[in-house]
Amino acid sequence: METLSDDDVLHRFLLEHAGVRGVLVRLGPAWRDVAGRADYPPALRALLGEALAASALLTGNIKLDGALSIELKSTGPLRMLFAECNDGGRLRGLARWSEPLPDVLELCAMPGAIMAITIGQVERGRRYQGLVDLHHAGLAEALENYFVQSEQLPARIVLASDGMHAVGLMLQKMPDEGGRDAVRDDDAWNRILHLTATLDATELLASAPTQLLYRLYHEESVRLFEPRALAFGCSCSRERVASMLHSLGRDEVEAALLARDDEIEVICEFCAQRYHFDRVDAEHLLSNNAAPAPSGTTQ
Repeated sequence: METLSDDDVLHRFLLEHAGVRGVLVRLGPAWRDVAGRADYPPALRALLGEALAASALLTGNIKLDGALSIELKSTGPLRMLFAECNDGGRLRGLARWSEPLPDVLELCAMPGAIMAITIGQVERGRRYQGLVDLHHAGLAEALENYFVQSEQLPARIVLASDGMHAVGLMLQKMPDEGGRDAVRDDDAWNRILHLTATLDATELLASAPTQLLYRLYHEESVRLFEPRALAFGCSCSRERVASMLHSLGRDEVEAALLARDDEIEVICEFCAQRYHFDRVDAEHLLSNNAAPAPSGTTQ
């Protein structure tokens, strides 16, 4: 069996005595790959790291076919933030902003802000999208409220991010089984919340996942499931870029060809992969709905 490192990993677990399920995500190199692609201001880098950890965190207790993304848009200086984790454990994210950006980013204070969680195969039209209430300042609190509204189950989410790591912890109270022989522990959820409240961002970022879980919940019979590896990865492809160009229409594609001596270069914002299309490629993708010709250069 392959041994996973303490970084770039998702742990699902069960607190058996308390009837609470949980997910812990710790990102290292995957987060640094995302964070290093732009000179993000500190507050924005922290929020993007939290969102990236949260995108993986929210996949922990669902059967995912496709990807789960968290997208924030506003009319203020933070124009867009996007974080995604797919069913292969591949993560990507980015943000766009303008100066001056506030030193503290509060979701509830962003003008015209909308946040959506999208789950499924977007390209194939098989997706679910839900809007997140942004009456809270922090991302964790907003996502907790989203879970209460969508699943009618209490949730506690803790997120933290710095230049090296992005970490997320999610706890959910499981439905009471209600069997006649079931032993009720009415104080269990409050007890777990109290234990979790002893955790600060410094410890969350510094601790190995298993060490952290057993430190917090060793009296609750922590049951760990098989960990899941995570990594930076982009879903861009030549076919997707060709489809995008096809959707622009002939006039815009012709203009782009004229601007660059009969060649179009498209650079992926997530991974910096470069895709080149010459005039023959462009004519092929505009003339019909076929896949792009294999000529042209991909770097």
